[in-house]
Amino acid sequence: MMKKLMAKIRKVPVLKHVAGSVARHVANSKAKKIAEHFAIFLEPIVAFEPNDKSEVFKIRHNVYCTELGFEEERPDQQEKDLFDDYSIHCLIQHKSSKKYAGTIRLITPKKEEEVLPIEKYCLNAISDDEVHPNDFPKETVAEISRLAVPLEFRKRNADKFDGASTGAINEQTYSEDELRCFPFIAVGLYMSVANIAFHEKIEHVFVMMEPRLARSLAFVGIQFKKIGPTVEYHGKRAPYYISRQMLIDSLPAGFIRLMNNISGNIDRQFAAREALENEKSSTSDNKPLDKTNLTLAS
Repeated sequence: MMKKLMAKIRKVPVLKHVAGSVARHVANSKAKKIAEHFAIFLEPIVAFEPNDKSEVFKIRHNVYCTELGFEEERPDQQEKDLFDDYSIHCLIQHKSSKKYAGTIRLITPKKEEEVLPIEKYCLNAISDDEVHPNDFPKETVAEISRLAVPLEFRKRNADKFDGASTGAINEQTYSEDELRCFPFIAVGLYMSVANIAFHEKIEHVFVMMEPRLARSLAFVGIQFKKIGPTVEYHGKRAPYYISRQMLIDSLPAGFIRLMNNISGNIDRQFAAREALENEKSSTSDNKPLDKTNLTLAS
């Protein structure tokens, strides 16, 4: 009944903004429960390991190549591009089944020859004179891309393009409690990649995304700034920008709980990774000297 009432209100122009405010208030009031369900049923995984990266590329192939036809199908069922060489990938895993419910990547160019996809393919789409990738030091800039949610975690009758970006789910497979957090898979992916950006000291993030997804993210307080018109690029997309400070300032109190849950998980994974690398480095430094090939100086 609430949904029908909100739909009627949205049809009245003078009340449209009221509907949005009410909807955001309702979502914010339920955010604590959403955060709890997300933590129980879903988990962000930073794809450090080759096997995890293979899962990333497989999901992307299924969505972008097989389902949507945005890219050519690959014999190895792995959708990759040149930007993956300097990207950090993230997955959302459904805990009980161990299946992956979505993926996203953060492209972090560091070298002079490394560029963002938005710079390579869509630079002319940026019309905002105040925000441009070239305005900031390269090491502080990144781009979010390749968000993909497997069909299993979406409704079968969802629109193909919208379904690739939103978290609508298959209602026949999972429990009622699980269903409550599944629509937030895309939000969880964006919050995960935001925490990765924080860890990498990224201050400025760009993304080409469908306006509908931008509105969904704004609904929970992730307020991207649209910096150009909607263009045809893997569907109808527009360039958006968000800074670290914009995210911190815009996230409502209710969804900070979800952000903190994800943040703690991401931080632990990076800490474990760094500890493992330090251990390997220490082991290498302390390795006994191999004297078999040494020759004595005369």
